[in-house]
Amino acid sequence: MSHNRSHQRSQTNLLVSIFLNIGITVAQIIGGIISGSLALLSDALHNFTDVVSLIISYVASKYAKKSATSNKTFGYKRAEIIAAFVNSASLVIIAIILIKESVVRFLDPQVIDSTLVIWLSAVAIIGNGFSVLLLLKDRKSNMNIASAYFHLLTDMLASVAVLVGGILMKYYEVYWLDSLLTAAIAIYLIFVGLQLFKNSFKVLMLFTPSTIEIEDIVARINKLSTVKNMHHVHIWQLNEDEVHLEAEIDFDKDITLSEFDKILVDIEDILLSEFGINHINIQPEFNKTDNKNIIVQD
Repeated sequence: MSHNRSHQRSQTNLLVSIFLNIGITVAQIIGGIISGSLALLSDALHNFTDVVSLIISYVASKYAKKSATSNKTFGYKRAEIIAAFVNSASLVIIAIILIKESVVRFLDPQVIDSTLVIWLSAVAIIGNGFSVLLLLKDRKSNMNIASAYFHLLTDMLASVAVLVGGILMKYYEVYWLDSLLTAAIAIYLIFVGLQLFKNSFKVLMLFTPSTIEIEDIVARINKLSTVKNMHHVHIWQLNEDEVHLEAEIDFDKDITLSEFDKILVDIEDILLSEFGINHINIQPEFNKTDNKNIIVQD
């Protein structure tokens, strides 16, 4: 399947997941108020944030494919990374709120209509489970889809926990379990959210991808014939598909432009096949007196 078709499939799946989660959220809010279950209301709140995050992901996915212009030469290729950053931050914030509320409720347990909790959590499991399956395939290749996927996955797991808690409350009347489950859900949210936040932050800050060692690249390119020194190297990830490199290369003789083009083809092949770098900008030099360090701080 082509990248464009995969992208269109992801957009469709996001849209379906949005409508599913709107229905689940409304049902859980009503049920949480009627039953008095904090776990159900917290799950509804998380579902609501899922709706928001899915909308953000969907809009970002649409914008990411917009064409570049003279004043937006990269287009909106980073829209999905920004969406992943916002969504991951929201996961952590919501988790902290849930922990606070669970402590308050744990100190003052409330009687809960567990039958309603059981039925609504079961509905949420089915809806979120279907949404998780829709995004399962694309989560590994797209950080934006991954952020939406983990929102949905944590919601499904939260609903499973609420279901188990509802059953235990119904038959054993251990109402404090409602608060304990809420806290457990929140802790998992923090774990997932921080990891996504860290990954998207690295991309937005133009950090070198963790899978690439600049020193290895320089050593490899310096072995090429006529190459004297590769320096002033910058490597960054633009989005899920593009890794860019720009660098200066000293040559040991004054080569012609056609000779440089041939060497450039070899360099591009090496960087793509061995290091996964697919956008390359090389500045050729000969006897230029400049800083020859691999990393140069301007």
